[in-house]
Order: sequence, then C-alpha cells, then structure tokens
Amino acid sequence: MRSLAATHEILERRARLLGAVRSFFAAGGFMEVETPCLVDEPIPERFIDAPPVGDRYLAPSPEVHMKQLLAAGFDRIFQVSKCFRLGERGARHLPEFTMLEWYRTGADYRDLAADAHGLLKAAADALGLPEPASCRGNTVMLRGMPEFIAVDDAFRTHAGIELADEPDAFVFDAALVERVEPRLGLRRPAFLHDYPSCFCPMAKRTQERPARAERLELYIAGLEIANGCTEIADPALQERTLHAEQDARIRQGKDPYPWPAAFMNALRSLPPCAGMALGIDRLLMALTDTASIDGVVAFA
Repeated sequence: MRSLAATHEILERRARLLGAVRSFFAAGGFMEVETPCLVDEPIPERFIDAPPVGDRYLAPSPEVHMKQLLAAGFDRIFQVSKCFRLGERGARHLPEFTMLEWYRTGADYRDLAADAHGLLKAAADALGLPEPASCRGNTVMLRGMPEFIAVDDAFRTHAGIELADEPDAFVFDAALVERVEPRLGLRRPAFLHDYPSCFCPMAKRTQERPARAERLELYIAGLEIANGCTEIADPALQERTLHAEQDARIRQGKDPYPWPAAFMNALRSLPPCAGMALGIDRLLMALTDTASIDGVVAFA
C-alpha cells in the first residue's frame, strides 16, 4: 500500500496540474462547463463501451453534451471530468479516469495542436520541470517545438509498412502499438496526424486525400496523451457514420445503444469546429516520470 506521504505528493502535483489547465484555458477565452456523468444515449462507437447503470450509462466522454452546447451557440468550451469505460485496465488505462476535453468553433486540428503545445508548456512550468525533463526514461524538450509526423510516414519509417487507403484494423493497431508508438516523442513532443478515415468516424476528411482524416494524437516519450480532430460538419454524413458504428457494434456481438436522437438533432446546428480529449492521468504520468497510471492517482 502506498504511504500517506506519497499520496500527498501525488495529490499536490495533480492539484498544480489542474490549476494550470484551468488558468491556461481561462486566459484563452474558454468557458469551463459541466455536463452529466450519467447519459441516456452514448455515442455509438465500435471500440468504446460505456458501463451501464440501470437504464442509463456512465459517460465514456463528455462529447455527447459538449457538442450540444456548441450547437446552442457556445464558442470555446472546456471541461475536466471523470469518464468511464468497460474493459480498460492496465499500466496505461483505468476504468475510471480524468479527461480534459475542449472545443473551439471556426477551428481545425492545427489549432488544437497549438492549444495542446501551449498547455504542455504551462503544465511543465506549473510543476517546475527543468528543460529538458526526464519523462518515462527519456530526456524530452517539453517546451520546444514539437515534431509533426503523418501516420503514413510514421508507419513507413518505424514499421516498414506502406499503408493502404483502408488498412486492416488488426494489422494497423498491432503495428501502431508495437512498432510506431514506442518511437514517438522521445526527444520532443510529437503529433501523429492524418489517420486513415476508416478509423476516424467523426473526423473531417483531408482535402488532399479523403482516405485520410484530420485527426491527430499527441505523444510524449512513447505515451499517447491526447487525441483530437476537425469535426465533420455534414449532419447527413455524421448520421450515416454513426449508423455504421452502431451496426459494427451489433456485428461484434455488443448491445446497441439507444439511438442518440438529441445529439443527432444538435448536430444539425453544429458549427465548424475542432475538439480534443486529453488524459490528465497520462499527462501526469509523463510529466512526473511515472511508469504506471496507478502511480498518479490516490486510489487505484
């Protein structure tokens, strides 16, 4: 069992990090919002399972309600919330975890990268980290210019794989986890961008290559910290996409979710926007040179 002194240090660092998060977004003109942890209709996603509670669900993310706020006219919003997912437990996963999620209208995934880079510098300053800092056994320039690498280039360089327009999901995931991710962000933060569209149901397709989507993920010392995208602005395409995700859940033998009618109605008024989700626990892991996610929470 962890000592009380060690728990005190963890909570003190978390408090400083969360304070830096709120100060950063407030300075950027974002409004902090709160949305329900219990939801009636989770967004259908084939790879994410929301824990059922009676006839409702614990929220796997705040997206379903935050997009309704955007549709109602809010411009820049952020939230720090508890999220819940079935089947997620390990050195990098908790079934209950703390997520930061933010959205800005009239923006794209490049704006999200700028937000994330600025937040990372603010977090490093709040924790009093040197430059470079020790992160998961690597020496990382947290405040320096991040690296940007396209998914196709990363797979070619680190895995020796030329990706098809629609790669096999099993092969893609295995190569990403085993050969690509461990090599990202080892000297400076890295943004992996332009993912295959078939794996990004809510992301806008790139103009140059519709088989790729405007999605990016932030890595520090081989650890995925955040992911975000330019949101699809076409309600009809979004509806077809979510029907496809619901059908995929059924084919996998999973229970279909109730159809998210309120969410779909809000999407008809959703302005062009971009949004990003960042794992607070994982960010703290990277910034405190901690090997397991259990080491950055008071109770695991």
